[in-house]
Amino acid sequence: MISRLGLPAESSRRGFLLSTLGVTGVTAALARAQKSASAPFVILENSMGILVADSTRCVGCRRCELACTEFNDGRSQPAIARIKVARNYNFGPRGQGAGLGRSPGEFGNFRVLQDTCLQCPHPVPCSVACPNDAIVADLETKARRVDTGKCKGCRLCLEACPWEMMNFDEVSGKATKCFLCDGKPECVEACPALALRFVPWRDLTHDTPVRRAALAALRDPKSAGCPACH
Repeated sequence: MISRLGLPAESSRRGFLLSTLGVTGVTAALARAQKSASAPFVILENSMGILVADSTRCVGCRRCELACTEFNDGRSQPAIARIKVARNYNFGPRGQGAGLGRSPGEFGNFRVLQDTCLQCPHPVPCSVACPNDAIVADLETKARRVDTGKCKGCRLCLEACPWEMMNFDEVSGKATKCFLCDGKPECVEACPALALRFVPWRDLTHDTPVRRAALAALRDPKSAGCPACH
C-alpha cells in the first residue's frame, strides 16, 4: 500500500510519529530549560558514611537502640532509636510476602533485621518535605540532621520517608533522625556481635525495598531548582 507521499503507508506513519515525538521532546526540553534558567542550581553533598547491617550476625539484643537513645536523648528509649531492630516471627495466612513490612517481610523467616537510615542522596525525601528547612547537612559528616531550633513538630518528614526511619520525640516535640553521631556511631560501638559497620557512603536507596508509599512533598522554592540537575 502506497501513501500519498509515494512511500509505503507503514513507513509514512512511523516517520510521522517519530517526527511528532521529536518535536514534542524538543519542545519539552526547551520548556524545562526556560523554567530552570532562573531557578537556583541546588546540589546537596552526600554523607561521608553510612551504616550497614549484617542480619546474619545480629542476635537481637537491641543494645544498639539503647546506645543510640542514651547518647542522643539522654534516656533509654528504644522506641525513638534511629536504628530499629525487629524479628520476623509473625507468620501470616498468606505467607512471607503478606503486608508491607520490613524487607524481606515481617511474616515468616524468623530473621532479626536492623533498619538503618540510608542517608539518601539528593533529593533527600525528609529534607525536601520539611516546610521549615529544619533538616540540614551536618558540617562535619554531611549527614542530614534535625535542627531542633527550626523544627516545629509538624511530622511531615515522617510521612515523607519511604523507609520509615524518621522518629518523633513526644517529650521534646521534635523530629529526630540518624546523623551518625558526629562520625562515630554509638550503635556500632555498642554491638557485641559486630553486626553493624560504619563504611564510606554509597547509594543504597535503589537496593532497599521501601516499607510503604510515602508522601511526595516538595515545596515550590526547593522544587524550582530540581530541573537543573535531574
